[in-house]
Amino acid sequence: MKTSKPHILLILSAILLFGFSCKEKPIEKKNEVEKAVKKPNIVVIYLDDLGYGDISSYGATELQTPNIDALASGGLKFTNGYASSATCTPSRYALLTGMYPWRNKDAKILPGTAPLLISTEQQTLPKMLKTQGYQTAIVGKWHLGLGTGMVNWNERVSPGPNEVGFDESYILAATQDRVPTVYIDNGNVVGLDPNDPISVDYKTNFEGEPTAISNPEMLKMKWHHGHNNSIVNGIPRIGFMKGGDAAKWSDVDMADHFLTKAQDYVKNHKEKPFFLYYAMQQPHVPRTPHPRFAGKSGLGPRGDVILEADWCIGEFIKTLKEEKLLENTLIVFSSDNGPVLNDGYYDDAVEKLGKHDPNGGLRGGKYSIFEAGTRVPFITYWKGKIKPATSDAIVCQMDLLASLADLVGTEDNTTDSEDVMNVLLGESQKGRDNLIIEATGKTALRHGDWLMIPPYKGKNFREKVSIEVGNFPEFQLYNLKDDAGQQNNLAISNPEKLAEMTKIFESLRGVDFEKGVKEVIFR
Repeated sequence: MKTSKPHILLILSAILLFGFSCKEKPIEKKNEVEKAVKKPNIVVIYLDDLGYGDISSYGATELQTPNIDALASGGLKFTNGYASSATCTPSRYALLTGMYPWRNKDAKILPGTAPLLISTEQQTLPKMLKTQGYQTAIVGKWHLGLGTGMVNWNERVSPGPNEVGFDESYILAATQDRVPTVYIDNGNVVGLDPNDPISVDYKTNFEGEPTAISNPEMLKMKWHHGHNNSIVNGIPRIGFMKGGDAAKWSDVDMADHFLTKAQDYVKNHKEKPFFLYYAMQQPHVPRTPHPRFAGKSGLGPRGDVILEADWCIGEFIKTLKEEKLLENTLIVFSSDNGPVLNDGYYDDAVEKLGKHDPNGGLRGGKYSIFEAGTRVPFITYWKGKIKPATSDAIVCQMDLLASLADLVGTEDNTTDSEDVMNVLLGESQKGRDNLIIEATGKTALRHGDWLMIPPYKGKNFREKVSIEVGNFPEFQLYNLKDDAGQQNNLAISNPEKLAEMTKIFESLRGVDFEKGVKEVIFR
C-alpha cells in the first residue's frame, strides 16, 4: 500500500518521540538514584553550660528563646538527652570520640596549655565522616588541648583539631575565661604581630605584667574565685599571658565573630556534604553580651548571652535556608553540661535570677552527678524528614558517632558509641538501655527510669558554686520517672532494684562493691 508523505512524517515523528522518551527514562531514574543517595549535611550546635531549664521550649518562663524553640517544635525534643559528663572537656571528648571519658584519666577540665587530649590515631566523628566524603569543620570552643605540652603560640600549633579529623578549624583554645585570649585559625594565631610574641604560663606570672590582685583598678568585671590572673579587656582570667596584643579577641564581639565564620563555612562548602561542629561559648563565664543584648533579659549577663545565643542560632538557620540547605541538613542541638550561676565572677547571675530555674526542676548542676549536671536540652531537626514530636528515649551525645555512621552508610564498632539513629530521627522510641554518667571523677548508672549513684567520700556541697555534687556515704537510688528532682532515695526500700543496678554498674564499669566501693579509683 502506498503511504502518503504526511503519513511518513507522522510515523517518523512518532519514532523520534518514542526514542526520546526511552532515553529520558534512564536519566530520570539516574536523578532519582542520585537524590536518594545524596548524603545530608550535618550540623552540631553545642552550647556551653546551658541548663535543662534555660530555654523556653524546655519550660523556661522568664526567658524566651524563639529560634531554639523553632528547632524543638519543628523537630524532636528529647526529655532524656544527656551529655556524658557534668563538665566541658570530658563531654566534648565523648562527643567527638564516641568514648566514655572516664576511660581516659586525662579527660578533665584542661588548662589552656594542656596537650591534645585526643590521640591522632583515635577514631573520631569528623574522621569517620571524612571517609564518607564529608568536608569537616569546627567553629568555636575547642578545650581539648593543643600540641604536645610545650606550645609555641608564635608558630603553627600542632597537633590540634586538624590532626584529628577537621579539614578546617577556627577556635579558641580553651575557654573564654582562660588564656591565651586569641583565635586560632587552622593552627595559627589570628592577627599575631611577630614583633609582639605571645607567652603563656599557668603557674608563674611574667615580670611586670598586671594581674587582678596587683592591679584591681584595671578591672571592668570583678572576680569571685579562681579568676585573678592576667587581665584582658578589663576581665581577669585564669592563667598568665604576655604579648600578642594585636591578636587578642574582643569579648563582646565573640558571638558575632563565630556566627560569621559558621555562616561563611556553609556558604563556601554547600556543593558537597559537610559536617560543622558549631561550638558556641555561651553562657559560660565571662558572660559578655554584645551591647545589642546587654540588659535585654532582666536576668543579668547570663540571661543576656542566652538571648544572644538564640539570636545567633536564628541567623545561622536563616543562612541555611537562604542557601537552600535546610531540607538536606540534620541539625543536632545540645549543651556540654548543666548550668552554673556563679562560676568565678560577680555578674548578677545569682542576684537577678528571680523565678528562673536553669535546672528545670532537676537536682544539682554543673560539676554534679545529680541529673542537672548531665541531663541537658537535646534536639534533632531535619526539615521534612523528622516529624515534630517529644521523645522520652535515653540518648547521649556520645552516640552521635555510631548513629551518624549508620546515617551516612558505614558503621563504627570501635567505641562506646551506640547506634540510635532511628531514635534521633523519631522512627523509634527505644534508646539506650544503660548509660554511665560522670562528674569530676564520680560515675553513676542510668538504667531505664532508674539512676543509681554509688557511695562517695567528700563534701556534698561545692560551696564556691553553691551546687550539690552528689557525694554521700551511702548508695542512692532514684526513680526518675516519678521523682525527677531526686528527693526520695529508694536504696533501702527497694533492695532488689539496687542489687540489679549495682550488678549492671559493676559489669559496665569494672568495679566490685564487695571489695569496698570507697576504695575504688573511678578513673
